Amino acid sequence: MMAGGTWTVQNKKIPGIYMNFVSEAAPLGTLGDRGVVSLPLSLSWGPSKTLVAIDAGANVFDVLGYDITDPKLILIKEAFKNASRVLLYRLNTGTKATVTAGVLTATALYGGVRGNDITVVIEANVDNTSKFDVVTILSGTEMDRQTVGTAGELVANNWVTFSGTAGALAETAGAPLVGGADGTVANGDHTEYLTKIEVQNFNTIGLTSTDATLKSVYVAFAKRLRDDEGKYIQVVLPEYPKADYEGVISVKNGVALTDGTTLTAAEVCAWVAGATAGANVNESLTNKAYEDAADVVTKYTRIQLEAAADAGEFVFTTRPDGTVIVLYDINTLTSFTPKKGKLFRKNRVIRVLDAIGIDYQTIFSKFYVGKVNNNDIGRNLFKNECVNYMEDLQDIEAVQNFDAQSDIAVIKGDESDAVLIKQAIQPVDSAEKFYFEITVS
Repeated sequence: MMAGGTWTVQNKKIPGIYMNFVSEAAPLGTLGDRGVVSLPLSLSWGPSKTLVAIDAGANVFDVLGYDITDPKLILIKEAFKNASRVLLYRLNTGTKATVTAGVLTATALYGGVRGNDITVVIEANVDNTSKFDVVTILSGTEMDRQTVGTAGELVANNWVTFSGTAGALAETAGAPLVGGADGTVANGDHTEYLTKIEVQNFNTIGLTSTDATLKSVYVAFAKRLRDDEGKYIQVVLPEYPKADYEGVISVKNGVALTDGTTLTAAEVCAWVAGATAGANVNESLTNKAYEDAADVVTKYTRIQLEAAADAGEFVFTTRPDGTVIVLYDINTLTSFTPKKGKLFRKNRVIRVLDAIGIDYQTIFSKFYVGKVNNNDIGRNLFKNECVNYMEDLQDIEAVQNFDAQSDIAVIKGDESDAVLIKQAIQPVDSAEKFYFEITVS
């Protein structure tokens, strides 16, 4: 029998057929997806103090107690106008509604006023008079029905839990649950949320609170994650341009929706955070229309709009045809330096830079760190990966004028296991200012 197998070096002792099957060199990494926004909210139903991932188009009724079109969930609906996923965190716990009907006690699964919309009906079973039908009804709609002989046989459903004594059940036409309350939210609840969201993957956070202390906490959080942890996220919050930081977007005014609903600047942060998360790296939100908006809540003169732009504020205005749009897709950075010039105030540019930071981390940690030799061959693999990635960005016009020969160098670092990558990039900005010079003859 002829010897065979694979080979690393040409050192086999006997005749044989030795083969290596390898893939053609190709980039291992790709441009990462965007679209994930996180919202910390006070709600009237749902699990508390935990992150719940909801994808666009999902039925949220069983989890949040309301249809997505209900006014109670309007901020989530606004975020989903552009985001593909919401990492939702219910800040409040609330008080659970409850009712006792004879030997049976029913308690809402979650705290909140939604529990007050639940009614429990106990009626004799038509087929077996020794048993009862226990029906859970939410706002007039049957949600659960169980046929049992005793209270102890009942099991919890998506709306209530049951408990009771050993006595016999008694019929009741309807026992509404009462006492459900949303409760309040303390700043400590936000701190707990930030601890939990920090380890998740997301693009933006939408803070819909006007509390100045909370705003400063969220700004500090964004700075720490971006500058110290290398986690490139942005925080959207209302009326806080003094953040003066590229990781923070400050919303100045609200909008009025076509159904008559008025959203404050704080509430509109849900839409801005969703739109920012959902925007591609080659896309600007400047001049983007706000879906279903009829007007802005506060209108500004041209001079006021210019002042807002100078201050780093994200403002809504209207086109001549009345369409509500984003005036300028900018963040709060206004203290420009040689290392952070005016380009860093543009959120489109930040999205490009953030994508490079996130994707390089993902690609190199998954395929290269600890797996490739730190020699010329290994470093050339690094370089080729970077070149392929940058060419992908250039193909979608996220960057321009990239030269693989002059704009990137991969060299040995100071220590034996260190690699230094020096790279120059030129993000593409959107055409947002048009100057016409028209000659009339």
